[in-house]
Amino acid sequence: MTTSRLTMAQALVKYLARQYVSRDGRENHFFAGMWGIFGHGNVAGVGQALEQYAPELRYYQSRNEQAQVLASIAYAKHRNRLATFACASSIGPGASNMVTGAAVATVNRIPVLLLAGDIFAERIQAPVLQQVESEHTQDISVNDCFKPVSRYWDRIYRPEQLITALPEAMRVLTSPVDTGAVTLALPQDVQAEAHDYPTAFFEKRVWEIPRNRADRGAIQRAAEWIRASKQPLIIAGGGVHYSDAYDALEAFVAATGIPSCETQAGKGVLQYDNPGNLGAIGVTGSEGANILATETDLVIGIGTRYSDFTSASKTAFRDENLRFININVVEFDAYKHNALPLVGDALVTLEELSQALSGYMVDDDYRERVHTYNRSWDAEVHRIYNLEHEPMLSQGEVIGMVNSLSAAGDTVLCAAGSLPGDLHKLWRTRDRKGYHLEYGYSTMGYEIAGGMGVKMADPEREVWVMVGDGSFLMMHTEIVTMVQEGIKVNIIVLDNHGHASIGGLSKSVGSDGFGTKFRYRSDSGHLDGETLPIDFAKNCESLGAHVIRAKDREEFSRAMEEAKGMQGGPVCIVTEVDRRQRVPGYGSWWDVPVAEVSESESVKEARAAYVAYKERESYYHK
Repeated sequence: MTTSRLTMAQALVKYLARQYVSRDGRENHFFAGMWGIFGHGNVAGVGQALEQYAPELRYYQSRNEQAQVLASIAYAKHRNRLATFACASSIGPGASNMVTGAAVATVNRIPVLLLAGDIFAERIQAPVLQQVESEHTQDISVNDCFKPVSRYWDRIYRPEQLITALPEAMRVLTSPVDTGAVTLALPQDVQAEAHDYPTAFFEKRVWEIPRNRADRGAIQRAAEWIRASKQPLIIAGGGVHYSDAYDALEAFVAATGIPSCETQAGKGVLQYDNPGNLGAIGVTGSEGANILATETDLVIGIGTRYSDFTSASKTAFRDENLRFININVVEFDAYKHNALPLVGDALVTLEELSQALSGYMVDDDYRERVHTYNRSWDAEVHRIYNLEHEPMLSQGEVIGMVNSLSAAGDTVLCAAGSLPGDLHKLWRTRDRKGYHLEYGYSTMGYEIAGGMGVKMADPEREVWVMVGDGSFLMMHTEIVTMVQEGIKVNIIVLDNHGHASIGGLSKSVGSDGFGTKFRYRSDSGHLDGETLPIDFAKNCESLGAHVIRAKDREEFSRAMEEAKGMQGGPVCIVTEVDRRQRVPGYGSWWDVPVAEVSESESVKEARAAYVAYKERESYYHK
């Protein structure tokens, strides 16, 4: 047997560089490169290996370990999970910084490989710098924190263990069902140890991404349920994107007349002006979608996990005879709500279900009602886009200008705060990849790193990151990485002087936005003094971005035109918005518990309303 004597880290990098995926006959490299920040846990191992094999696996320098994972997630999501990055860190704080990123990847079912530096396997040096000791066991480090937020976890104690660990990692990363964060803990001494690896281990490997098919009998039963339904309703989730089932869904909606609603992850699968598209559903849903949700007798979920926002905390669907059909490649999600499970790929399952429904069409009255809701919602979006709110812009107006002035093939990106809810309702999707939200974990700080990841996945596409001041302050340092790499991303910073989303939520539960405004501490002891004089424009400028300030519609429009004409690095547009001007809720509810006992009358009133809504919650089990 021919062998190559390599360090564990060298073998790791060489193996990753030779991994490919293929679906529907299209093949590509799976790893676009490796992000990393080097410390004493990985500089002599993974760092040395990347330097040696630089032409084969490109290294990217990030400013924060969590950010490099978030950028990788955005890249993989934009590529429909067919490509991703590996992310390397040193031991201790470097590794644990990636834990949040691991959770984001796993919650959203997005593949990313985390290579966390670990303490010495031989233990002689313990306790080493950045080691957390335990009096109960020596076989533990901060990397054990990754276990609950990883789909696959392993610690490599010996260099030859890579031979079995890496194929298992790839199996999970390329699985439509099991994908998420994969964490390999790499002790720093083992990274530098050598082994005679079989040469065959480094041959090109192509991982075929299957299109699993649902049970034929289940598809026939689903067709019978649909034919018997009076008002069926589709909920399209992220699985439609990941299976590339756009054409199949569009054809299914056109052929059957069944209306489609969108989750955050599913938005964009149909264009906004498709007459069968009701837009967003749930807590952040459109009026028509939420009305029909209360009336539907059959929900057809496609690639959705039914988060509490989608189901309005189990209050959205109220028909006594309600049934569910769930198309999902993940069996766990397919069985939710006592559904008829169609466990399979969204594209092929929709195609086979369409054949079983040949000749079927919903009633004309129902179809026309759906079309009416589509048109009336567009009119409501137009109203919010053109509020002419004073003395400063409203958030809805800013969304409208970004939507109207950007090109149809551009992408808007966001993650947390009040922006995702407003974008879900208001953004007119004109491109299948024109809307990118991380809302499975609602991760503050995702936005700027994520925007960079999308731009790296699709360099010809203009990317518009919309980020509130709260999220911006949590993680904005990847602006430096964009400057370093010459990556052009448009970053729109909305300054509303605090955490506006939670401020509004605080008011809804009877409080007054306590702890959500960026203000000085006053003589009263509370944070209710003057507004903090944070200059976000200067902050962005100091990191190397081109900065434009905009205070009204005219200035903002000019800023966008200027940004579109620039190349070579990030552009930041900073504008102030009125946190008090909010987009309505359109009949939805979200279960956020209210204090059962309080001296405040507003809290008592909120509690009474909360108890009334709780009575509507249902598990939908028949």
